Amino acid sequence: MELGLIGLGKMGGNMRERIRQAGHTVVGYDRNPDLADVGSLKELVETLSAPRVVWIMVPAGAPTQSTVDELGDLLSPGDLVIDGGNSRWTDDKRHAEQLAFKGIGFVDAGVSGGVWGLQNGYALMVGGKAEDVAKVQPIFDALKPAGDYGFVHAGSAGAGHFAKMVHNGIEYAMMQAYAEGWELLEAVPEVTDVHEVFRSWKEGTVIRSWLLDLAVNALDDDEHLEALRGYADDSGEGRWTVEAAIDHAVPLPAITASLFARFSSRQEDSPAMKMIAALRNQFGGHAVTDASGHTAKEHKAPGN
Repeated sequence: MELGLIGLGKMGGNMRERIRQAGHTVVGYDRNPDLADVGSLKELVETLSAPRVVWIMVPAGAPTQSTVDELGDLLSPGDLVIDGGNSRWTDDKRHAEQLAFKGIGFVDAGVSGGVWGLQNGYALMVGGKAEDVAKVQPIFDALKPAGDYGFVHAGSAGAGHFAKMVHNGIEYAMMQAYAEGWELLEAVPEVTDVHEVFRSWKEGTVIRSWLLDLAVNALDDDEHLEALRGYADDSGEGRWTVEAAIDHAVPLPAITASLFARFSSRQEDSPAMKMIAALRNQFGGHAVTDASGHTAKEHKAPGN
């Protein structure tokens, strides 16, 4: 089968290789000419035989929208576009309608696997019409892990990215739990080998997981994570998960807390904690730390 693949970064480049290893033809385009097989989207479309299938792996938002717009002008009725980036699921509905107006099919694909996908395969959550999904099933089969699991046709357009969004929200909460447990173990002097405690959990425990394996890998490289700054970014999908929960009145306390914890990581000097410290000093006379790091005098109530 022939596939056009747009975006050959960490994910897209490895996906191209895995699909080719399965015996399919992939024509790749990237803004970096060192990665690309062709020099433009127009050339990519002209290289493929009709009916064409083009997979987009570019950042969500404006880059994806501009790519969909351009493909809508270049492709023909009967062709198919797959968005495999981290687009918001509500964008998928708009893209599906936009392309359907020109007779072009659309499938959204949530893709999980990261830099390990080339070796282990990619978990795929897809949305769209059954006939459109069937057209590209050989590519999905090439990308997914070996065995019975790792692929699902989750529903109509948007369902794939919605499922991937919830997957990432769960990932936020799981990572936060491991991180908090690690910090507590590190804080207790009686526990002298936190690294090996984490390693011992890899077999026979109810909290074993691939994320735990990766945590152990990280501790193998840097036992106390001393080379890292305590800062964690977010891709946006955690926020979208919380927003969807609000829209549907579904309580998500763990995922919401894990998202806010990432926000806290970006504050070197939390403004909110300044107010907390000030209030504790006012009502309880608790000592506060000044801007230079020194302990300031305790507050005394008037008349004392």
